[in-house]
Amino acid sequence: MTPGDGDHVAIPGAPSPGAPEVATGGCLCGGVRYRVAGPLRDVIACHCSQCRRTSGHFVAATEAAVADFALTSSETLQWYVSSAEAERGFCGRCGGNLFWRPTRTVQDRIYLMAGTLDLPTHLKIARHIFVVDKSDYYTLEDGIPQSAGWP
Repeated sequence: MTPGDGDHVAIPGAPSPGAPEVATGGCLCGGVRYRVAGPLRDVIACHCSQCRRTSGHFVAATEAAVADFALTSSETLQWYVSSAEAERGFCGRCGGNLFWRPTRTVQDRIYLMAGTLDLPTHLKIARHIFVVDKSDYYTLEDGIPQSAGWP
């Protein structure tokens, strides 16, 4: 989720109408667990080079208000400063890619990797961004809106 220069900024979006008002999630080993008591935005799929390198493919992330977010277990949570604008949260034991958050802009939102949410999520992918940076081993033919950078 990176503008052209590698800095991260928030992507506005509406909450998903079908998403539950309380969602939970966590990493593979359970060392990090979280709860969101509020709406989640539909998923944005980011194909920028930073997201590709932190996820091994592309990042599919939703967003929540920090005020609605709580860690219920964080014994293995680590933060990595990935740019001048953002940091990424991951599990130091299993390596699960969990969160990213802005560090210089307004910090009232947290971005959750959609695959870390417990089912059912009732979310859908709303947009692909930074498709010009995507890897060459896959195509995007799902009919979902795409943009070369920010929408």
